[in-house]
Amino acid sequence: MRKRIRSWVWLVLCVSALPSWADFQAGQGAYIRRDYATAMKEWRPLAENGDAESQFNVGLLYDQGRGVAENDQEAVQWYRMAAVQGHAQARFTLGLMYAEGLGVPQSYLEAERWYWLAAVQGLAGAQFNLALLYTQGRGVPQNNEEALKLLRMASEQGHAQAQFTLGFRYGKGQGVPQDDQEAAKWYRQAAVQGFTRAQFFLGGMYEQGRGVPQNDQEAAKWYRQAAVQGFAGAQFFLGSMYAQGRGVPQDDQQMAKWFKMAADQGLADAQFIYGSICANGNGVPQDYVQAYRWFTLAANQGHENAKKLRELVAQQMTPAQIAEAEALAED
Repeated sequence: MRKRIRSWVWLVLCVSALPSWADFQAGQGAYIRRDYATAMKEWRPLAENGDAESQFNVGLLYDQGRGVAENDQEAVQWYRMAAVQGHAQARFTLGLMYAEGLGVPQSYLEAERWYWLAAVQGLAGAQFNLALLYTQGRGVPQNNEEALKLLRMASEQGHAQAQFTLGFRYGKGQGVPQDDQEAAKWYRQAAVQGFTRAQFFLGGMYEQGRGVPQNDQEAAKWYRQAAVQGFAGAQFFLGSMYAQGRGVPQDDQQMAKWFKMAADQGLADAQFIYGSICANGNGVPQDYVQAYRWFTLAANQGHENAKKLRELVAQQMTPAQIAEAEALAED
């Protein structure tokens, strides 16, 4: 009887020690509502009671400075508690902290250790980051075969950056036989997830007919998807397609719009072309001040033709206009 009583007491103690699922869910709801102080209030007791998921979440709040003052050292402490219990995301995030030297001394060796533990649990982000360490020889000896193996594992799980990187390797023949079809395949898988560089590269594959049938409309489609996300190279090429009427109707206003967006991001060729657009009044009102301004910005990046055209435009301008354009360029 005494043994049975002890068993029941032990069972009650175990049940009382279990984290409250209702409290955990309350924390999740608060986090979704951006009531981070309440999320911390709900999760911290559970974390102190040993719940790995709550420990990770408390670490995340300290990491992000949500509901509490940002504190990398405190974040690392909670991530580590969850990580030693086998929490894959905590292990991966702890690896990130070591890789960046946030809250701990920077150490690729420690980063590799935690990435590896998360990677063998199947976490695609950890597999990708570990592949980067093997590619660069950071914390581990450089090993392209191991990097490729890990990239493929992450890619097959749908990790967009890994898919893009694997596509890039096939496109360039880096550690694998050069294969445009394989490159296009992996670019597409990353592109449909919204990965801008993959969208841009896939657009280029369609424009050039590499690994896929040449198709200007498909090229323009993928350039546009990257362009609207702010990718300067895609904005430049989309502007070029509108200028030539390739894959889209020829449209000077659209041409000017996309070249200017790329120029605003500092792309020298786009600055040069947009300066020419302003000088000639193609799709925008003719404006020598703006033309001079954009030629100056391109010239400052070493664009020789921009220097020459700036001199020609200056011949059509008054000293006051030149001073205004130089001030705009300086701004």
